[in-house]
Amino acid sequence: MSGAIRVGIGGWTFEPWRGPFYTAGVRQADELKFASRAVTAIEINGTYYSTQKATSFRKWHDETPDDFIFSVKANRFCTNRRELSGAKDSIDHFIGSGLDELKTKLGPILWQFMPTKKFDPEDFEGFLTLLPKKLGALPMRHVVEVRHESFVNADFVTLVRKYGAAIVLADSDDHPLIADPSTDFVYLRLQKSQEKHADGYAPAALKTWAARAKAWAGGATPDDLLLLAPAASAKKRDVFVFFISGDKVKNPAAAQAVIKLIK
Repeated sequence: MSGAIRVGIGGWTFEPWRGPFYTAGVRQADELKFASRAVTAIEINGTYYSTQKATSFRKWHDETPDDFIFSVKANRFCTNRRELSGAKDSIDHFIGSGLDELKTKLGPILWQFMPTKKFDPEDFEGFLTLLPKKLGALPMRHVVEVRHESFVNADFVTLVRKYGAAIVLADSDDHPLIADPSTDFVYLRLQKSQEKHADGYAPAALKTWAARAKAWAGGATPDDLLLLAPAASAKKRDVFVFFISGDKVKNPAAAQAVIKLIK
């Protein structure tokens, strides 16, 4: 058996997508309905900058297919701080802002840290202890996106595994790539789409990412990515693949291409 592979984009409101992605006749008010039937997951990014209303989460839940999944980017006040272990009030405020209105469509919570934030094992562990395992009856999954080179070490991987969180694998020119699986799901943010490629990435690169996703879903570890710590065994893993940044206009095409490759 393999875990589920979900492939998507960051957000759904982006004017340059009107034409290349949102075809003629798609009303702006219907863009989420359209996008959620073209990809299998969406990363909500607006939550990073401002608190959303519970009614908004409820609306997004109701407009999307039954098997759709949203990941949610945590508010910046939770992570952009000197002492991460002091973030409890901000975390509680964010978690209580209405995420439960997504119900079973609530996927991983993405906790993104500033590129200048260095690895402080004691403080980072204090932060991980604050992340709740459940939201009411809903199980919660957490993924951390660290962007400073000091996190590229086995001690960081070991610490995150201890708390059952995932580590973002970032395909980026600006941030380190950490490929170690640390829990029962893998979370990719692929950020190198280019205008020159019809589907954002070269066909060979898309096939490589699709093959890696299948390997992780089956519980294996791709043999073409370096690991910082010994590989963790797993029977299966869920995999989330998001095309973010880069040539953003091309990201929906990239996501749709990978969806075809994994079928």
